[in-house]
Amino acid sequence: MVACGAVARHVGDIATRRGWPVDVHPLPPLLHNRPSRIATAVSERVGELRERYAVVAVGFADCGTYGALREVCTELGVPMLSGAHCYDVFAGAARLTRLLDEEPGTYVLTDFLAASFPRTVIAELGLDRHPELSEDYFRHYRRVVWLAQHPTPGLHAAAQEAAAAIGLPLEVVVVGDSGLERDLATLLASATGSG
Repeated sequence: MVACGAVARHVGDIATRRGWPVDVHPLPPLLHNRPSRIATAVSERVGELRERYAVVAVGFADCGTYGALREVCTELGVPMLSGAHCYDVFAGAARLTRLLDEEPGTYVLTDFLAASFPRTVIAELGLDRHPELSEDYFRHYRRVVWLAQHPTPGLHAAAQEAAAAIGLPLEVVVVGDSGLERDLATLLASATGSG
């Protein structure tokens, strides 16, 4: 499975727990900072892996590609995760819509994003060098919601630090990884023709 680096660990953990014979090949999660590059990167990796595996699937949702990734996967004949992004996959589209309808100015974290926030957001946006840009990036947000897959004390502290870094209150919504697990089961059934 070609997986988004932000969910690859969860995919591997679920595959192990379920006894699925899945090898996870993650792509760099920082591709999300340039979503226009995701479809090409996935296409290249799928091409490489088809030489080694009879079945290849894609552990990405659309992830800001505006349909380009779905189009590439369709052309390649490989299934991919459903949803617009991993927030849909983890929380479910209906729950995420409710959270955003409740407060449109919601900045959403996953476990990966909470843990990697200093690198994937602060450093990548240049806020470590230019903290004055924080107002420009985050002025329209009113809260941070952490969609907690595995809410450990360390991840909770990281989520609190991320929210504090942008000056917003943190809300925790425990979602687990059952949404991803359901989507992976469907994806793998489709990939192997057993569904």
